[in-house]
Parts: sequence; C-alpha cells; structure tokens
Amino acid sequence: MVWLTPLIAIALTVASGYLLFLALGLDPAETLYQFLIAPIESFYGWTELGVKAAPLILIATGLAIGFRANVWNIGAEGQLTMGAIAAGAVALAFWGHEGWWILPAMCVAGALGGLAYAAIPAFLKTRFDVSEILTSLMLTYVAALVLSILVFGPWKDPDGYNFPQTRMFTDAAVLPILVEGTRLHLGVPIALLVAVAAWFLMGRTVIGFQIRVVGQAPAAARFAGFSRKRVTWFSLLLSGALAGLAGTFEAAGPIGQLIPQLTPGYGFTAIIVAFLGRLHPIGIIAAGLVMALSYIGGENAQVSAGLPQAATGVFQGMLLFYLLAADVLVRYRLRLTAGQPKPSPKPVTVS
Repeated sequence: MVWLTPLIAIALTVASGYLLFLALGLDPAETLYQFLIAPIESFYGWTELGVKAAPLILIATGLAIGFRANVWNIGAEGQLTMGAIAAGAVALAFWGHEGWWILPAMCVAGALGGLAYAAIPAFLKTRFDVSEILTSLMLTYVAALVLSILVFGPWKDPDGYNFPQTRMFTDAAVLPILVEGTRLHLGVPIALLVAVAAWFLMGRTVIGFQIRVVGQAPAAARFAGFSRKRVTWFSLLLSGALAGLAGTFEAAGPIGQLIPQLTPGYGFTAIIVAFLGRLHPIGIIAAGLVMALSYIGGENAQVSAGLPQAATGVFQGMLLFYLLAADVLVRYRLRLTAGQPKPSPKPVTVS
C-alpha cells in the first residue's frame, strides 16, 4: 500500500480536477485531455517532458537523501538560484571565448554555489541547533534578491533594451542539444544518471546505510557511533550541490542567460516529487515525469482551453494533499468509539 498510495493520490487528483474544471465552467473531459494527454502525443512533447523533468529529478534526488536522515532542506529553490548565479558568473567572465572547458567549469561552479549556500543552514544546524527548515527557506528569498540585483544592475545586458537580463551565453557556455529540432539537452541523461548513482549510494554504501539508520533509529545510530552532524553536513551539502547543478542546467539550457525568474518554483515542487517517489531515486524519476507533465499540461491547457494559470499550482497542491492523506490512512486506522459518560461528582460534606 505504501507504493500504491502515489497512484491513489494521482487518481484522486484527476477526479478532483474534473470537478474543479466543471466548477470553472470548462469542459472537464476536454480540459483534462489538454492537460494530461495532448502534451505527450508527439515525440517533441516527450522531449519537452524530459527537459522539464530533469531539474525536478536532480533536486528531488538530493532532497530525498536528506529527508531519509530527517534533514529537512526546504531551500532548494535558493540553492538552485545561487548555483545559476555562480555558473552565470563563469559564462559572463568568458563571454565571447570558445573552449570545451567553459561548460564543465560552469557545472562545477554551479554545484559549488549551491553547496556553499546549503552550508549556511548546515553550519547553523550542527553548531547552534537552529532549524534547517527555517534557515534554508528564508535564504531562498535572499538568493532571489541577489539575482535581481545582478540582472537589474552590473550584469544587465547593455544591448538588451533595458530588460533585466544578462547577455545570452555563447555557444561554448550552453548545453549541447541531443536531438535536432528539440530542446532535449545533455542535462536530461545526466539527471537520470545522478538518480541511479543515488540509488547505489543509498543501497550499497556505508554512508547510505548511516543515513538510513540515523533517520529511522537515532538511538541505534548513536550506539553504533554514527555521527548525526556528519550526516547532516553530507545531506545538506549534497542536496545543495544537486540543486545548484539544476540551476546551471536551466541557465545553460532552455533559458541561455540569467533572468529574474529562472524557474516556476522547481525547488519547492521537487519536495512533492521526492515524496511522490517514496524518497526512492528510481521512484523519483517517475514522479519527476508526472510533475513535469503538470507544468507542460498547465501551459497547454491555458492556451487551448482557457485554464487559469493558477490551476497548475492547485493541481500540484492537491496531489501533495492526497498523498499525505493516503499515507496517514495507510499507517493509521481510524476507529469510531462511543463516548463514555462522565462520572457524576461526589457530594462534598462540609462540617
């Protein structure tokens, strides 16, 4: 049942979407078709699905490793942004240059940017026991402001008609396209390889065993000598690095430059992907494709059926709600009990 609950949640979300579209005055069957089926009827649609799913899979894989250890990194969106900024700094520093090493340098810089940003909540957690949930989340908004300062200020494209954006990256600083006529780039197979590597890490290595023990049995982990601080550092740094790499792939892939709004919230949506995939790297691949379909289908339904833009977020929220509700009902049994009558108070005698 634990593995069936994602399918149950998806089915309930589709059913609720039918009622939602009916309430909005739309044709529910046609809108669902445009939302779920039409985007993947062509080969190009499947390639777009891979482009959208790649950052979700990368980020969710890193988050799932931390979640398995009860390390709750909620700031992947900020780490993605800082990774894109670091990668963009390399691309702009060597703008106009050609060299095979520029793109690898951008990937390294992006991963290090996300890793360094995740080190802040890791230090505060291990040194002062500050909740990583709050610090990582608040740092997300700081990263967005840093990006805005750069694209509105020193990094603004001098030939961009005063739009808040950087120069377009040169050919040496963008990901190569794998299929001509599509946007399917090299980052898509890399994301799949990262998920497979994470599966090997969690199932076949000592550090993966330590992460699982720390998360499931903290007392046993202490008895075995496993360091929770070390696991916290490892989990946060790894998830930050993968989020930064996802930001690099977005900046050097579909966008090709830095703009104020890099993603539609991949860092937050990846949390849903991680739980929908049961915190398992292989399940995350399937969950990433499902959530990517919600983005592509939402955009398609906006054009073809007049669906409001907010409906995509509503769909994703309903999916998380039904998933959590199904998990509760799988793990716990609700029992209705008759209320017991309260005993009448004993009389008090005052002499």
